Amino acid sequence: MTSQKTALAQGFIRCHDCGCLSKQAEQNNHCPLCGGRLHPRLPNSFQRTAALLLSAFFLYIPANIFPIMTYTRLGVGEPHTIIGGIFALINGGMVPVALLVLVASILVPLLKLLGIGLLLLNVHYRWQAHPKKWTMMYRIIAFVGRWSMLDIFMISILVSLVDMEGVAKVIAGPAATAFAAVVVLTMFAAKTFDPRLLWDKQD
Repeated sequence: MTSQKTALAQGFIRCHDCGCLSKQAEQNNHCPLCGGRLHPRLPNSFQRTAALLLSAFFLYIPANIFPIMTYTRLGVGEPHTIIGGIFALINGGMVPVALLVLVASILVPLLKLLGIGLLLLNVHYRWQAHPKKWTMMYRIIAFVGRWSMLDIFMISILVSLVDMEGVAKVIAGPAATAFAAVVVLTMFAAKTFDPRLLWDKQD
């Protein structure tokens, strides 16, 4: 069914470097265009993605437990976690900034972790239903990955932005390091995952 329509099932293989499509047996496992090494699927794609995803999940815990910033207003303030910082910004009258923190620091990383986890479960348990939808979800995750560093840039911009007011200021906390690691690991996890595994039918 689905596997009969794939290029691999028809004896073709795609180069990871230049995208050239060639017959698998004719080129001696080397791309005829660029000479790069050909692989039917990215080597150890599932294992590498799973390792990166688990590391990101473990670091996501301290990123939310430890203080990520200290919001000070009129000389009074205390360290806040991500959630605490959101409420502090709302109480300080900065609702748009609080919404930015909520989306960039909570929703986007969490949805990326869950999305990559679902893709791995799809490959592991050999779910064959709706491969186009799963591939679309991977493309969305990969696209969002380009903007993942917005989470970190947001904190640095927030520090400068609030300091301009002179009355209130924001200082980055120790959880920012763990959060940055989560962002980098999820970016690598999306990069190492081979979406063609979603189309392989394994009986």
